[in-house]
Amino acid sequence: MVSGGPQALYGEMTMRVVLCPGFHPAELTQTMQALLDQQATPYLLPAASQTGVVSGWHIAEAVARDVAASAAAPPPLLFIGFSAGVVGAVGAAQVWQQWGYPVAGVVAVDGWGVPLGGTFPQHRLSHDGFTGYSSAWLGGGDSCFVADPAVPHLDLWRSPHTTTGWWSQPVPNGRRATRTTASQVICRLIQQTRAIAETQSLLYTGDAVPPLGKKSGF
Repeated sequence: MVSGGPQALYGEMTMRVVLCPGFHPAELTQTMQALLDQQATPYLLPAASQTGVVSGWHIAEAVARDVAASAAAPPPLLFIGFSAGVVGAVGAAQVWQQWGYPVAGVVAVDGWGVPLGGTFPQHRLSHDGFTGYSSAWLGGGDSCFVADPAVPHLDLWRSPHTTTGWWSQPVPNGRRATRTTASQVICRLIQQTRAIAETQSLLYTGDAVPPLGKKSGF
């Protein structure tokens, strides 16, 4: 498990990001880690096995073990998954929520073919129009970003700062599309999600506590 971000922000209920990469070289995630560091956002990067990439249960267990060492109560988590890692991110968010722990949301980066599900906020980013529009049939999310011009699949994760496109968000009278970059979208989503988590005071609300939670003191 890799942890990052300013340690001073590791307060009891500080929202944290959980990065869930796919089946690709680990160095491709370094840009995303640097982006979170620039945002002063505490994050966790579970050391996933080949099974762990797509196993929500394994990811949730790893996160619970790590979080227990630095927080008195389970904090709100924002899961950001890429490619096959979106399977693990959505699954882990659902497990975390089933345990009664607060889920701030899920950001699915190029999770083509992966259905979104849950009562928490969800957002999609896609490397081209086909991926974005076809993924909408499986849950378009509360907002969606589509690269235009299209970029290679791995570039969306490796180089979000150079990936431009359109970000569609809900507004009172419909939806609004804004020209921006993938990195700006992710930063805005982190900021918005953190603000919501703080104002709504997302707390541990469940009665059932997972075995790891009992061992770790949650």
